[in-house]
Amino acid sequence: MARIVFMGTPEFAVPSLEGLIANHEVVGVVTQPDRRAGRGREQKPPPVKVTAEKAGIPLYQPRSLRDAEAAMPLVEWQPDLIIVAAFGQILKPHVLELPALGSLNVHASLLPRWRGASPIQHAILGGDAETGISLMKMDEGLDTGPVYAQAAIKIEPNDTAETLHDQLAFLGAKTLARYLPDILSGKLQPIAQDNSAATYAPLIKKQDGQIDWNDTSENIERHIRAMTPWPSAYTSWRGQMLKIWAAEKIGEEQLPTGNPGEVVNYQGGAAVLSTSGGIRLQSLQVAGKKRTSITEFLLGRADFIGSQLPD
Repeated sequence: MARIVFMGTPEFAVPSLEGLIANHEVVGVVTQPDRRAGRGREQKPPPVKVTAEKAGIPLYQPRSLRDAEAAMPLVEWQPDLIIVAAFGQILKPHVLELPALGSLNVHASLLPRWRGASPIQHAILGGDAETGISLMKMDEGLDTGPVYAQAAIKIEPNDTAETLHDQLAFLGAKTLARYLPDILSGKLQPIAQDNSAATYAPLIKKQDGQIDWNDTSENIERHIRAMTPWPSAYTSWRGQMLKIWAAEKIGEEQLPTGNPGEVVNYQGGAAVLSTSGGIRLQSLQVAGKKRTSITEFLLGRADFIGSQLPD
């Protein structure tokens, strides 16, 4: 049986690791160091660490693997194959080429579309009809290696980055389980990507959540879904952050004329105008308060209608 080292960090990687533990020999797991999180800033272990410890698998949490010396624990594990799923560090040749079969990445897009760190969010932002999983043989480039296999799913109109993440996490595990035996035996060989068709998905940052009301209602609605749950889509009102958790686009024929960012009354609730139509607000949250429906939000906040966002 092939000796496999698994490298991953967040929830996305857990189903793939669990599937490998059940059906293959996982001789070691590499994950990111524990991080401080939450209001109490307590040290929290990565989800992959929790899964590995529960299974009693040797664990390594390096701050970096840039130096060959830092990779010595992997050398000692003598892997035949390294499998990576959302590990969170750029891997150098001394890691990628360590196993005889090389290193395989479980990537959350249909490569060469959306190479990079945030493919799920960018698939929604781009208005893609589908997304999926690619099993890629890793090289030094940014998700440029040849692809062993892919599996696709439809992006539904109400999908958020959160719902797609969960679907793709399990699809990644399912795809890995289906094709890994043929990859290990050499029966399945990877096919080079078409670099001319490549698009890129830069890392989403907190400031990327800010809504630009000087955009179309279609783009703003996608933006809200792509930024849910993190960093969340937000604007400001009364000088405070206002998070928009759920909304729907409305055609201009249904709304009064006005300036982009203007809040108007709509069917007893509220909508925000854009450059074409607007966005009907459904669920939102003021900084320091709980998430609420627009109906509840408007109670005691009648001056929200008629305000200009960001305010």
